[in-house]
Amino acid sequence: MFREMRRKKQALSPQENADILHRGTSSVLALSGDDHYPYAVPISYVYDGEKIYFHCAKSGHKLDAIQRNASASFCVIHQDVIVPEEFTTYFRSVIVFGQIHIMTDELKKRKAIEKLAIKYAPNEPAAHLENTINREWQSLCMLEMTIDYMTGKEAIEFVRNRT
Repeated sequence: MFREMRRKKQALSPQENADILHRGTSSVLALSGDDHYPYAVPISYVYDGEKIYFHCAKSGHKLDAIQRNASASFCVIHQDVIVPEEFTTYFRSVIVFGQIHIMTDELKKRKAIEKLAIKYAPNEPAAHLENTINREWQSLCMLEMTIDYMTGKEAIEFVRNRT
C-alpha cells in the first residue's frame, strides 16, 4: 500500500523517526481539500510515542476536509541546512501517513491538550497552563492521528559522515 523508499541508504531508523517527531516544533499536515485540491497547512503538534495530536478551531477548512476523508499525511522537517555551493540542502525529515479523527472523549481530549501545552510552553507554571486551557476549552477542538505508516529520510551527506 505504501511505497518503498528508493534510496534506502538514506532511510532513518524507527527510533530516529520517533526522535524527530518528539523534538520537532513545526510541521505540515496534508489533507484532501476542496474540489480535489490537496490542502497542506502548517500546524503545531505533539507526538506521544503512539499518536499525534493537533488542536484547531471547531470549524473550518481543516475539519471539513477531515470529515470528508480521514486519511492524511504529516511532515516534520527536523534539519534543513542550505549548502549553496552544492545547490542543495542537508536535511532530515519524517513523513507519517495515517487517519485523523476528532476527539470526543473529554478526558482524552484534556490529556492531549495538556501534552501539547507542555511541549510548547515547558517552563510555564502549571497553574498558567491550566487557566489558559480552561479559558479556551469551549472553542477547542482536538484531533488525533493514528499512524498507519512512517518513513524518515536524511541527506546522503549525513549518511556518508556516519560511515
